[in-house]
Amino acid sequence: MATKKYKSDTPLKCKRCGGNKLHKRAKRNGKQRIQCIDCKAWDTTIFTQTIDSVRQPKILCFDIETSPMEVYVWGLMRNDFITPDKVIKDWNVISWSAKWLGDSKIMSAVQTKKEAIARDDKRITKKLWSLFDEAEILIAHNGRRFDIKKINTRFYMNDMGVPSSYLVIDTLIEARKNFAFSSNKLDYLGELMISKKKLSTDFQLWKDCLAGNVEQLKRMQAYNDMDVRLLEEVYLEMRPWMKSHPNIALMLNGKGDSCPTCASTDIKENGAYYTTQANQYVSYRCNNCGAISRSMQGEIPLSNRKRLIRTVAR
Repeated sequence: MATKKYKSDTPLKCKRCGGNKLHKRAKRNGKQRIQCIDCKAWDTTIFTQTIDSVRQPKILCFDIETSPMEVYVWGLMRNDFITPDKVIKDWNVISWSAKWLGDSKIMSAVQTKKEAIARDDKRITKKLWSLFDEAEILIAHNGRRFDIKKINTRFYMNDMGVPSSYLVIDTLIEARKNFAFSSNKLDYLGELMISKKKLSTDFQLWKDCLAGNVEQLKRMQAYNDMDVRLLEEVYLEMRPWMKSHPNIALMLNGKGDSCPTCASTDIKENGAYYTTQANQYVSYRCNNCGAISRSMQGEIPLSNRKRLIRTVAR
């Protein structure tokens, strides 16, 4: 189906390249998607409804692939206790992939044949450290329990300092918190939400990478790249459901007239109130990402709230 030139009463501008030649893409779940003709970047998250030049938050989607450990064991029983002296070779990072949210470019690094055999990941982790140091928000699937702790370990082992502070959005945690999917694996969520899956692999790929197989190392990098593209799209689908999402509007300009989830100014009153024990707040819906937000100023004046009878804790 041919695309149509995007038209709007409010001019849109691509945040990545500054272009205003935009095409509408097919809607997904009722949300209009847009693509920049000049740089091919896509989705409404990369467009702003103001021509003013503003600083953009650095939101990094990333994923790492690690090697298995080699250990001595007495048998194949699951309860075989493995002590540190039984470790032959420890794990390390084989590859990583990352992309800035809304940017079509994938950044990645994979070990060379020599590095894979020696389990030397200092060169590739150093490159990822610089991205972590630049990022304001990190997005990862199972990032809090696995990816971030693992990469922090390699940063430390490779004598790198602590990256600058950042916020974390873990799509696995958000999936568990807001839904009851039959599986919360990224592969399952990708197929369910956007009809895309991870590249097919098996354990032989990891074994070949440890042996320094150059073709398999390239395949590992491609597998990693696909994971990051899938991660970004799954995040965008889940984003309006995330109740504790970082306030992007505050990070952009500190103004309160735009969506805190995506910073779009295309918001409207939702026709309902957000009610707490002490006040009511006007509720808003974002026409860009679909997220629900509320006003900062409550509807009940302080004089009335002082006389408000509330429930007691039990």
